[in-house]
This record gives sequence, C-alpha cells and structure tokens, in this order.
Amino acid sequence: MKNKNNKEISSVNERIRIFCLGGLDEDGKNMMVVEVDQDIYIIEAGIKFPEEKESLGIEFIVQDFTYLIENQDRIAGIFITHGHDDVMGALPYLMKNIKANIYTSPLASKAIHKVFKKERITGSKIYTIKRHDQRKIGAHKVVFFPVTHAYPGTFGLAISTSQGYVVYSGEFIEDYDDLHDSYRGDFTTCSKLGNEGVLVLLQESKGAERSGHTAPNHRITEKFSQVLEQTDHNRVFVSVYTQSVYRIQEIIECCIQYDRPMIFYSKELRELVANLEDFNVSIPKKLVLDPSYIKEAPDNVVVIISGQGKSLFKTMSNIANNEVEDIVFTQNDVIVIASPVIPGVEKVFKSMENDIYKEEGTILVLDRNVLSMHPSKEDLKMMLFLMKPKYYIPVKGEYRHLYMNSEIALEMGYKPSQIILLDNGQVATFENQKLRSCSMELELHDVMIDGKENWDMAGVVLKDREILSTDGVMILAIGLDAKTKKIINGPDIQTRGLIYVKDAEYITTDVGKILEDTIQEAVANKTYDNLTTRNEIRDKISKYLYKQTAKRPMVLPVILEINNQ
Repeated sequence: MKNKNNKEISSVNERIRIFCLGGLDEDGKNMMVVEVDQDIYIIEAGIKFPEEKESLGIEFIVQDFTYLIENQDRIAGIFITHGHDDVMGALPYLMKNIKANIYTSPLASKAIHKVFKKERITGSKIYTIKRHDQRKIGAHKVVFFPVTHAYPGTFGLAISTSQGYVVYSGEFIEDYDDLHDSYRGDFTTCSKLGNEGVLVLLQESKGAERSGHTAPNHRITEKFSQVLEQTDHNRVFVSVYTQSVYRIQEIIECCIQYDRPMIFYSKELRELVANLEDFNVSIPKKLVLDPSYIKEAPDNVVVIISGQGKSLFKTMSNIANNEVEDIVFTQNDVIVIASPVIPGVEKVFKSMENDIYKEEGTILVLDRNVLSMHPSKEDLKMMLFLMKPKYYIPVKGEYRHLYMNSEIALEMGYKPSQIILLDNGQVATFENQKLRSCSMELELHDVMIDGKENWDMAGVVLKDREILSTDGVMILAIGLDAKTKKIINGPDIQTRGLIYVKDAEYITTDVGKILEDTIQEAVANKTYDNLTTRNEIRDKISKYLYKQTAKRPMVLPVILEINNQ
C-alpha cells in the first residue's frame, strides 16, 4: 500500500503499543519497547545502581525480561543508542536469555563485542549505525539521526508506521560549536520527520527541571585549564567515568595544550584512548607515560583514573590513604573530581572526601558547577518544535522529572490528552492515530545482580542479608549418635551481632536447653527427623529470642549424626 506521496507504508490497521520495562520514576534501568503489530523494537537496556541503604551486597539492578523472553520470536531489533551503563549495562543479561540483532554506534559496538566475548555470548549480530542511516528492520523502516551527547556516535531513531513515526530523540543537547563529526548533531532530519508526520515523541526527562540550554555549561575545559595553570609543579590525579568519553577527550586536550605528561592509569582506559584514534584524537607520544613509571614520573604529571560508580571513588580514597602499591600520595598532590556523583554512590563519595581531607590533600570537585550532557528545558522545547508530534511521552527519570517534562509540552500548547505519563509496565495503545487505551498490563519485578553470575537474586536472600545486618545470627551445633539419637556432643552456641554473651549467659543456657529438649522429645515420641526437628528448633528459639531481646536474628541449628562404629 502507498500513501499520497507514492511511498510504501504498512497496513492502516496497524496497532502500536508503547511501554517501558524500566526507567520510569527511577534513575537508570532504561528500556523502552515499541510494538508495531507483530514486530517488537527494544530501545536501550540499562542498569540501575541500588540506593546505599538498599544495596545489601547487590551490585546493580536490571529489568524483568519475562515478556521479552516469552515473545522473543517477535523481536525485530535492539537499539543501543550509546555506550553508557544506564543504556547498555543490562544487555549481556538480556542476551543470555534471547537471540536478537543489535544496532548501535561504532564505539559502543566495540564495547559490546568485548563484553560478549568475555561472557561467551553468541548467536546475535551487532550492526554498526552510521550517520543518517535508514534500514528496513522487521517490516518497518527505521531512520537514525545523530545527536550530541557525552559518547561519540550517539543517535536518536524513528520507526515508520502507517500512523506516523514513533520517535525516540536520544540523549542529546544543542551544541553548535566546532565539534568532531562523531559528536555533531543534525536536526535537519528531525525537521524532516516532523514534516512527514510524527505520531509519538519520546524524550528523556532528567534535565527537564533546568531552565535554558545545557550548553555551554556541560564543558569542564575552562575549569580544568585553570587547575593546570595553578598546579604547574604539582602531580594531579583526575577521576572520570570510563564511559564519559567527551569529558576524557576534554581532559586530554587540556593536557596537550599545557604540555602536561599523562598517565592513563587503568588498562580499560588505555584501550578506550586507543580506540579514540578512529575519531581523529591524536596525542603526542612524548606526553603519554607508561603506568609502570608512575613513581619516577615528573612532578607535573596528570594521572587520569577511570572507573565505574562506587569503585572509582573507592580507588581515589585508596590513593589518598596510600593504600595503592605504586602510588605514594603527598600533601603536594592534587585530586580533581571530574566524575558526577550519581545516585547510589553518595556515601562512598563523602567517605572519599573525608579521607582526602584527613591526609591534608587538596581536592577540587569540578562537577558541582558543570551540567551533565542531558537536554535542559530549551533543548526539549526545540525537539518538540521540530517534531510536532500528536502525542508526547516523557521517559527516563524520576517522577518529578517526568512531570516537569510534561509541563514543558503544556507550555508549548499541547493538551493534557496529548501528554502520556506512564509507569513501568503500563501500555499505551494507538490505533488509527488515536490513543485507544493506557492500561497496566505487565507485572514487573526488579532483578538484582549480585556479582557476575548470581543474577536474579531471590527475595529471601535479600531478606536474610537484611536480618544479618540488623539483628545478627545465632548458630547452634549438637552431635547425636547416629543409631541411638542420644546426645554425645554439645550443644555449642555461637552468636554474632545479637548479644554480648557475658552479659546474657542465661540466654545461651536457655537456648541450649530448648535445643536438647526438642530433640529428646522428638526421639521419645518416635517423630525425630533431622530436617523437621531443625525447623522446630528454629521456630522455638526464634520466639524465645524475640521475647528476650526484641530481635529476630537468623537462627541456624546444626544436628550432626555421628556414627561411632
């Protein structure tokens, strides 16, 4: 079927469903899903870091993939717009459950290949998106357009349907300065899409509270240049997130300008800098020192230290405390924090600041007055103006961010019926260019990642950790004759985090008696079973301890049946 411009379009009876499996009313864990009839398009697959008080050993949180696993034969493609954790960190966990083609930028493609090789993930093709690409993916044309963000090659995308385009603007800012082509946005495509007809525009909301444009307040060049001018004879340690490529390039360019030698401290950072050669980033070899020479490096060396989340700030603390083998931190050294304090790392950041001040070191936090490269109010208004969508869906952010984003659309003349605020799992359904329903259809559960392999942590495990962290543990051991079931050893009672034993010996005495009496009673009644008896002991002792201490510790009874022959 063709439209009035003689262009191919899909069936007019198409049904479009748009929903998020993460990223709404939260920071991170972003994943948007667009269904056009039978085709499923997944946009982003990010992680979220847990709040400090809720972490309980959890490293990060990913989406509930149940719906995608059940419908994986319908997935047309996965779009990773750039290489940040809140966009692609969950991808390996998703791809261990499904097989689908992935479309991403050149640098992000290298990062994904590296992760997949490490995790031994096979069976999926990774396609590299170039500027102004258009591809038929599934039954529909997908138009890609470049935007300016902290990661080279970042893009937005538009899925063509019979009802109009469904557009995700990507994470972008307006920046018209002289940029390398891999960072330069192009809004002519956005204007063209708006003229052709946009049904729905999805835009991120994290910067919706900020007035004006983000640029030029996203840059650290001026501030870091001042640091280099004032520390001509000081060693400088700079913290930066490995994935903040734009910021890393700013730091490198400042060092080149001031002829300061550099050490790229981690292997991961050195690999990233090597990849930047593909983007015409050239560093004089005389300015790059090997990390093994850090003790012999000149006084004016700049040591660039990259990492992720909490681990980065912990590394900086270790340096200040002289707990890093190859670095001797002195009062003349300067620590520069060029990495923003993201949710979930605040406590570690404050601890790092304390450690540095205790060592009488100098710390300069650049990011307190520098904006992250996410669209502010005027940036969002510009995209709305160019796209002219029939419907607007704010995505990616806490609820106040989503609300402020919706207020921007209201200010531009959109009616409340055209603005859709969703929850994770809530599905907006469109037919014949009209919003037909907006119902909660998916019951989602956060999936906790504990280390590299133990993902999908059960709630009972987290509950156990919470109990251990607040009420402690009591371990009881006793030995029985395997045949007669008479007590021949113990009981031995150990507690951690519950009571100070010398002040409460009566408790351990009573607990030991409960343990013995329960076993003897079961043996006498001929109802003894190791597992059943242990459960009965646990219940009785838990009730006793709550009466005595008002705590509910973890109680772990151990009954060893010993063969004396």
